[in-house]
Amino acid sequence: MKFLLIMHMNPAIWDALTEAERQEVMSGHGAFIETIKRSGEMISTAALADPAESAVVGTRGGVPAVTDGPYLEAKEFLGGYYLVECESRDRALELAGLIPDSRVEGLGIEVRQVIFEETYGGHGGPGEAGS
Repeated sequence: MKFLLIMHMNPAIWDALTEAERQEVMSGHGAFIETIKRSGEMISTAALADPAESAVVGTRGGVPAVTDGPYLEAKEFLGGYYLVECESRDRALELAGLIPDSRVEGLGIEVRQVIFEETYGGHGGPGEAGS
């Protein structure tokens, strides 16, 4: 079974942490990655840029439109994720509890089972090695 372990970021909570606490969270991610690599449960992980760097593509009056900035004004935003493959939902919940963000008051890890996935075997873009 595959699960997406979604890390939600709240800048107010992050900013309230001491530098030592922030470093503990960051180094904890390295330890977590090593744990799920060793267990064979890691598929991928990614950290995302601040929502202020995002853009939303939609349609207005039948014309494609691009809006800069976050899609929603919210206290929290998607900060990153781990995609894991494990034996059960219980194991996915256990793994989520090992992510250091889950131990910071006010932050949490959303656990969602992947019900459909299509992968692409290439690694590069058009004209690049591996495509």
